[in-house]
Formats: sequence, structure tokens, C-alpha cells
Amino acid sequence: MLKPFLSKEEMANILGFAIQQKIIGPEDSAAIFYDLGFLGQRIHDLKDIFPPKTLHAIAIKANPLAKVLGFIKTLDVGLEAASLPELFLAQKAGFSPDKIVYDSPAKTIQELEYALKAGVHLNADSFEELERIDAVLQSVSSKSRIGVRINPQVGSGTIKYLSVADNVSKFGIPLDDHREKLQSCFLKYPWLTSIHVHIGSQGCPIPLLVKGIAKMWDFSREIDPMIHSENPSRNIEFFDIGGGLPVSYHHDRLPVSMNEYFRQLQENIPGMFDGRVKIITEFGRYIHANTGFTVSRVEYVKRERNINILMAHVGADLMIRKCYHPADWHHQITLTDPNGNLKSGTDVNKYMIAGPLCFSGDIIEQNLVLPPAVSGDFIMIHDTGAYTLSMWSRYNSRQIPKVIGFQPDAQSFTVLRERETLDDLWEFWS
Repeated sequence: MLKPFLSKEEMANILGFAIQQKIIGPEDSAAIFYDLGFLGQRIHDLKDIFPPKTLHAIAIKANPLAKVLGFIKTLDVGLEAASLPELFLAQKAGFSPDKIVYDSPAKTIQELEYALKAGVHLNADSFEELERIDAVLQSVSSKSRIGVRINPQVGSGTIKYLSVADNVSKFGIPLDDHREKLQSCFLKYPWLTSIHVHIGSQGCPIPLLVKGIAKMWDFSREIDPMIHSENPSRNIEFFDIGGGLPVSYHHDRLPVSMNEYFRQLQENIPGMFDGRVKIITEFGRYIHANTGFTVSRVEYVKRERNINILMAHVGADLMIRKCYHPADWHHQITLTDPNGNLKSGTDVNKYMIAGPLCFSGDIIEQNLVLPPAVSGDFIMIHDTGAYTLSMWSRYNSRQIPKVIGFQPDAQSFTVLRERETLDDLWEFWS
């Protein structure tokens, strides 16, 4: 059975070995680790569960590191791009057009021309965008498969700003409000052969995901005979169910497995996997989150009357969602000594874990129970493989830490990205 996350013992062993091998040097006040073996297992697991012809387009926004994208390519899956630069990253990483899905709610005419000439799978986000695509296709020859994102309007999950299927959303066309107009678009545009739906990310329970996908599947079965009757050679060819499967950040609360998610899709949506349409998925957090962890050297410990303030070298620059929405996010934090050995015991006072940025909200954790910490120790922040480095903040011109890939069984390391130099920062701001 695929493990849901890396244990603190596994992380400490990796950190200790990296210190021994001098992968982490004195200048590395922080570093990010990715378990490439675990990442590969996640993707193999996904491919084994879904039908063989499913296109799994892994969300670039979760982790856009070039060497990680290159590793993903070796596993024969695709990528989902949410911007033109992400589309470019997918191309540079060597992915073929038929394995790139391009989603964005704000594509320019020039971006649409680029995508259509490239021949990638393209999901429109509005009626006006469908009109733009039709206009571009008058002068551009394209092999793109084209769909439209539809909002099933099934409600939101527990994290409102990550839910995109409420009655009002910035994404897609609301189904209940525009059902007849959507039907007319599928009849009007012969190139429109795909439906795209995404309910939300972390915080959306499985029943909500299944409900939204089921509603869109029913709509696809409703319009398929309509377009087929007008042109017997036309059908809905692709059904893109997005991503959104929650992962485990609290290690005492195991999430629903991908096997269980697929089982519920099968049980509640008969016919979806019978081969009539090609399924597309867009998982990002499920693939990446639990495969990574971040370490920071403890620089200072300020011991106050009722609290210890531990000064770390990562904060809201890396953990932007955690710092700005602390109630919605949790990351376990473990303390080691300077050699990567787990520390034991319990300090008299609880800890505040504070980052290095110049604002008071740069706090990773409050009231945390830890063993006694001293300068030179390391904190390990669990489950930082997704939506952390990809959301890096340039505030205070902090240097991006070294990023290290590892294969635990072989005890081998690969530097996925060197620590940013001061000259790199100068180039960025020049």
C-alpha cells in the first residue's frame, strides 16, 4: 500500500545523510528536499488505478522545477499549464502537444494563437473566449482538442478561497445559469469536443468532488446525442475531471485514498469509464505535497516569559498560505540537532516559529510543543512539496534555498536547483 507521507524518522535520516555528504553546507541556512522515489510511486499509483488511456496532466503550478518536470516526463504522463509561461515550461521540458492541457481564465488573443498553433489541449473559460477561439481558427490551422470549463455550481468546501464550484466563481461558465447557451455552443462550434470541470483543491470532501463531476457527466450525456444527430462524426471526445483530491497534512488524519476516490466515481457515475470518452485528470497537490519537506537552521531562540520565539530562515516567502491563512493550513514541525538526529524531551515553554521577513505576520506556527531548541539545530517542516516553492515571495529579496532530490533506497542526492546567489538576485531585479 502506498504510504501517505514521509515519517519524521525518514526525513531525519535523509537530512543527516545530506549533512554527512556535505550536500548541505554552511551557507545553506535552509533547503528543500523532494523524494523522487515517492513522487514516482504517486504517479505510478495514479496510472494503475485509472483506465490505461487516461491522460494524467500533472499541474505545473504545484511544482514547476524544470528537473522535476523532466522526471515526470519519464513516467509517461502529461502536464497541466495554468498560464502561457507554464505552457512554455511544458514545451521546454519536452512534453508533446497531446500531453499538455492549457487552462487559464484570462488568455489573450495572442496566447490563444500560440496554444492553437502548438496543438495543445485547450480549455476555454468563458463564452467570449469561445468566440475568440473561433475567430482565431479562421486563420490558424490547429490540431488542438478544445473544451470548455463549466462550473457545476455544487457549493464550496471548507477552504472557501480554494473552492471554485460555488454559485459564483471566477472560473468557468455556470451550468445552471447558462445551460441552454452552453448547449447552443456545442452545436455551433464543430471543434468543441471536450468538457472540463474542477471543483476545488484542499478542503473539498470527496462527496462534493463526485457530485460536481457527476453533474457535468450527466450534462455531457445530454448534449452528446444532440451534436451527434447534427453530425454523426461528432461526439464528446474528452472529459476533464480536474484534480482536487485532498492530502494529509495532519498525520493522525489519513485522507481518502486515490483507490477510494476512483471507486466512488465508478459507483456514482456509471458509464464514465466505459471507454466512450477519454478521461483527463489534473492532480497537483496529491502528486507533490507529501513528497517534499523543508529544513531551516535554527538561528536564534528568544526565550521570553511564556513563549520561546524560534527564528528560522523560511517563513511567508515559502509558506505564504500558512502565514496568511493559519487556520486553514497545518504543517507538522520536527526538531533535530545540528547533525540531523531527532531531539527528544519537551521544553517548559511552547514555541513560536518565526520567519525572517520584515512583517509581524511572518509566523509559521504558534504554541508549538518542541524539545529544547538551540542555535544550530534544524527544524523540519513536513509536506511542503506542493504550492510552496512555486509561490515563492520576493519580499526582502530573500534567496531561494537549495533544492535537493533524493532516492531513499539508493541514498543518492541530486541538486534540483542550486541556492540562489546574490548575483542571481541582482539579475532578477535588473
